[in-house]
Amino acid sequence: MRGVQIFSGTSHPLLAETICERLGTLPAPATLGKFANGETSVNIGVSVRNQDVYIVQSGSGKINDSVMELLIMISACKGGSAKSITAVMPYFPYSRQSKKKSHRGAITARMLANLLSVAGVDHVITLDLHGFFGKPVDNLFAEPFIARWIRMNVPGWKEAVVVSKNAGGTKRVTSLADTLKLNFGIVNTDRRRPKVSMTMTDSTVFFDSIDEECTPTPKEQDPFVKVLVNTASLINSLTPEVQPGARRPSELEAVREYTDVRVQDVITGRLVQGQLVDDDYPSATTSTPQSGDATPGQTHNQENHESSPDLMAESLISNPSSLTGDHALGGSFDAAESSDEEGSVRRVAEQEKTITLVGDVRDRTVFIVDDMIDKSGSWIAAAETVVKKGGAKKVYCIATHGLFGDESLEQMEQCQSIDHIVVTNTFPVSPQMMKRSKKLIIIDISSLVAESIRRHHYGESVSALFHLND
Repeated sequence: MRGVQIFSGTSHPLLAETICERLGTLPAPATLGKFANGETSVNIGVSVRNQDVYIVQSGSGKINDSVMELLIMISACKGGSAKSITAVMPYFPYSRQSKKKSHRGAITARMLANLLSVAGVDHVITLDLHGFFGKPVDNLFAEPFIARWIRMNVPGWKEAVVVSKNAGGTKRVTSLADTLKLNFGIVNTDRRRPKVSMTMTDSTVFFDSIDEECTPTPKEQDPFVKVLVNTASLINSLTPEVQPGARRPSELEAVREYTDVRVQDVITGRLVQGQLVDDDYPSATTSTPQSGDATPGQTHNQENHESSPDLMAESLISNPSSLTGDHALGGSFDAAESSDEEGSVRRVAEQEKTITLVGDVRDRTVFIVDDMIDKSGSWIAAAETVVKKGGAKKVYCIATHGLFGDESLEQMEQCQSIDHIVVTNTFPVSPQMMKRSKKLIIIDISSLVAESIRRHHYGESVSALFHLND
């Protein structure tokens, strides 16, 4: 292509070389390095005057160096009178921080977008973007490549089920399921309502068991009891009257009588310290680890609980907004951490969570799909749930970006419930890491990025790239 210069940063040179090879050109010369004090040095080795410049720089393990290098390269080309500058960022750095996670948090993805604009970028090409821009963006999707790979490489894929490992990824999963004409399901971890144990023998409390005669006056009630009483009154007002001496059916009996038969596809399990455990495993809220006993996957650095506090009451009192469903920031729970950003905010680990599988996966192949793999905890929990609880026969963990932080690839490699790990090459994976993993499969998306560059240069529509022909 005439009038085009394609530069490569140091984050993912192999991808840049593959893109240039598909376009029939070579990466433009540029000297990239560091000064003795760690500052990034950039020297563009060719004239870019009145040229369309494309800078290929994805995220990498040294994320901040990659960002700074890209900004300096953009500024250098802007100063060299480039006609236009396009940042080709298959994995957009800080994309998980596209919304506030706390009251004083920062929307870092938007800040980085502003930095790119100030540096002089005119256009951005990326894949599966979380954030947002003021400049034009070609937000490409890896879904067509993933769907094509499944059709060509997975035996019996027509009987498989696509599963989301968290509630936030349902849109992505249903889109892939529609493309492949497959059923879908969801694995969700309850993060807000810990398991309540009112007594040592029974962990379930029905509102009809509250004796109105024993109910204290409103002045004597604490906030949690008020919530129970008010809810019980509401349920009683909506429930038809029964004859004296007749027993009102419990909630579980009512569910069995009136609920759709698809409720049988709902399976629950227990996560203790991030590990799936049997139903008879001692509850973390009622038992105290002894000096010689460790909870699954954890050391003895957790607090010992000598009593059994009412966790639900404590959460309701400390967070009154949970009674109304509104977050303190207003509107919804946007500031709460989701599974997509697992581990992004350090917080005290919850002793026990409930994990729920919705959907029939028995004796089927399961595709657990998300946008990225960083931490391994939620992936392993979802895989063990669909295999040990749901009876799935094979599990593929599929994501667009394979970040693999904190030895997550090694942990997923050791998980017997995971059969294959499938990612694209938007994020660099070292050859050593690839050799150590027998489950890792990498899909090449260089043709998608190269065609996007070609179409953008010639002013053609890129909408055809969102769908691939079968």
